[in-house]
Amino acid sequence: MARVGLTTERLVRAGAELADEAGFDEVTVSALARRFDVKVASLYSHVRNSQDLRTRIALLALEEMADRAADALAGRSGKDALTALANVYRDYAREHPGRYAAAQLRLDPETAAASAGVRHARMTRALLRGYDLAEPDSTHAVRLLGSVFSGYVGLELGGGFDHSAPDSDETWGRILDALDALLRNWPTA
Repeated sequence: MARVGLTTERLVRAGAELADEAGFDEVTVSALARRFDVKVASLYSHVRNSQDLRTRIALLALEEMADRAADALAGRSGKDALTALANVYRDYAREHPGRYAAAQLRLDPETAAASAGVRHARMTRALLRGYDLAEPDSTHAVRLLGSVFSGYVGLELGGGFDHSAPDSDETWGRILDALDALLRNWPTA
């Protein structure tokens, strides 16, 4: 018997919290049913299966990050905008590691096209207009930024920088300085 008050949104938010607490790989319909002390079958009227739940968490995370990025980028350009965007991803990953992992979930093309991932790409391209990059260099730069942000944040979350000096924050600042310099002096083909 389903508990009164269970909704898809409530389940997705609870799944996102579970992802942050236990890891995104631990999010299943069964785990969520245990969290609400209900039978698994009672959740199937709200989510189709564990993959549907995980996809909805990914969409939530993308939306939350896009909202933060939009706020952080408003009125900024150049290195200030680059730093703001980079810090949104890093801060979000630190605050919500499971949701951040969810945002990396591969989505089918139709779902991806309707997701906030499109907003992320638009904001990154808007930031890059301040560096005067034309296509295809703009696409290369979007991929570079995504790779650097994702790679650094992933290594940092995994404890990869805990064993040595300088402090990870100092390295992060230097990386952003280097990215800004690279974007201002983008190599020609």
